[in-house]
Amino acid sequence: MIAFFVTAVSALLLSQGIGIWVNDSIVLGTTVEINSFIHFTHIRNYGGVFGLAQGSGWLFGMFSILILFGISAYLLLANNLSRYEYICFGFVVGGGTSNIIDRLIHGGVIDFIDIQQIPHWNYVFNTADVMIHLGIWPLLIFGFLLSRNSKDT
Repeated sequence: MIAFFVTAVSALLLSQGIGIWVNDSIVLGTTVEINSFIHFTHIRNYGGVFGLAQGSGWLFGMFSILILFGISAYLLLANNLSRYEYICFGFVVGGGTSNIIDRLIHGGVIDFIDIQQIPHWNYVFNTADVMIHLGIWPLLIFGFLLSRNSKDT
């Protein structure tokens, strides 16, 4: 559980710190070009994932709180998890908590990472979203590989 808490708190502090920096340094609605591939475009997402259901951020916030409590309960009750699972869930909970805090303080999530030159990609996201993906994808990949290996034996 220590690995979970350290990862979750680190992901939360990093996400919130960068969000505060963006909020204080980049005017809302403006873009700073880092290079031709990466821009920092300060926007607010008042909806859910990929900007869906704008104006319903409170609903996504409530759903996120339920998910985070569910993850925490699962970790407290599970008795045979690997260290990487605790770390991955720490990234998910830390990033998710950061997005919830943004919704509570700013009414929406501070998004700013704007990747350019990818066909059909026009989404802006934040550090917390990166943290969530850093947790989810290894869980899915390793979970799939491990379940596949156990079926082969």
